[in-house]
Amino acid sequence: MAKKFTLEEFIELLKKYNVEELEGVHIEGDLEIEIEEGAGVDLTALTAAYTLLSEFGNFLYHTNMALSYLQRLSTMLGIPTPFAMPTAAPAPTPAVPEVPEIKLPEKLVEAKFEPYKMEYPGVIEEVTLGATKKEGGTRGYTLTVGGERSLPFYIFDKPQPHLPIIAVDVFDMRIGLAKAVRMHYDDVMDDPAEWAKKAVNKYGADLVTIHLISTDPLIKDTPVNEAVKVLEDILQAVKCPIIVGGSGNKEKDPKVLAKAAEVCEGERVMLASATLDEWEMVAEAAKKYGQVVLSWTQMDINNQKTLNRYLLKRAGIPRDSIIQDTTTAALGYGLDYAYTTMERARLAGLKGDSDLAFPISSGTTNAWGAREAWMTESPIEGDSDWGPRELRGPIWEIVTGLTLALAGVDLFMMMHPGACATLKEISKTLGGEIKDSIEKPDEWIFMEG
Repeated sequence: MAKKFTLEEFIELLKKYNVEELEGVHIEGDLEIEIEEGAGVDLTALTAAYTLLSEFGNFLYHTNMALSYLQRLSTMLGIPTPFAMPTAAPAPTPAVPEVPEIKLPEKLVEAKFEPYKMEYPGVIEEVTLGATKKEGGTRGYTLTVGGERSLPFYIFDKPQPHLPIIAVDVFDMRIGLAKAVRMHYDDVMDDPAEWAKKAVNKYGADLVTIHLISTDPLIKDTPVNEAVKVLEDILQAVKCPIIVGGSGNKEKDPKVLAKAAEVCEGERVMLASATLDEWEMVAEAAKKYGQVVLSWTQMDINNQKTLNRYLLKRAGIPRDSIIQDTTTAALGYGLDYAYTTMERARLAGLKGDSDLAFPISSGTTNAWGAREAWMTESPIEGDSDWGPRELRGPIWEIVTGLTLALAGVDLFMMMHPGACATLKEISKTLGGEIKDSIEKPDEWIFMEG
């Protein structure tokens, strides 16, 4: 049975039962507003009535906020609120986290420097030059190159078993040399044996390279049998290991070197050199008479691999009888290319490429082919003074050699005594054999013949 309540009765009912909040209650009903008969229609009253209806409709659909709406209705109608409205509790003030006290360190963390160590899987082949009497030769000592397991002078990685050695160039006839070099050998240039002896006994050459350039058809065209007699004289004059080179003529050099291998049987000389154009005759003679072969190419690592394979697999040369030479270009004349090729060959060998795991030789004498090494002054008009060539030349050879030493060169062929001594001193210092630097670094500048 439906029962009608006035708004005032409804409020009294809530007050009677101490109702402060309605929750989960749905109220349905009509709101009636009576207007006395004859009263004029007041738009303001109608607006108020419409507002009252809207407010009460919200009350019906939002029961959770009923008391709030009742308060607003009471205020609009001028009826006092029959009960106290709950007030929302103030939001709690968030607690400020405590910031721990930061203590500055009194000293830096102690750390010990440990150099990075690189382990390579490969090892460079060891090659021995020369043979003593016990080994079937007549040399007073032997020299071994190669055996590296790391990059040059990385003694904190692996100790370098053999530091670079230096051969001084000797020629079988008087040739034109830069004054800075000629002044040291002018008195012996007509006698190759004496030239070799001076290079070893006075200037400390580890070994000598005898170049039989008189065999060149365009120079003297010395017959092979006559040319190799010089070797016999040099073998008697010095007891160091020997390197034998030709004239650069690719037709005659193989014959010269093959005969040299025969004459030097048992001495374990190095034949310089076998090339991709002419390698069979040189390799065959080296194998027959127990000599070492210099495998020479022109700054092409792929050609170097190919030639090394020919010597190993086709000619059957033992691995301990091959030294490779990728060609030396002097400072200012392609030194960066020479360095890059040699370094790539060395890294490849260390990483396990057996075709390139051989010691490296450098014709560092090529530095004297650079005009800056021997010309009196700059040929360029308006150019600044180049300085004394007596200093420029040796410096050119030293810088060329030292740069390539850092690429992995094991054997240097050089000429100027001061350049040889300086490079040897630096190599021994970098290799750990010399603890102190050169006491008088200007001595080599003023060397006398």
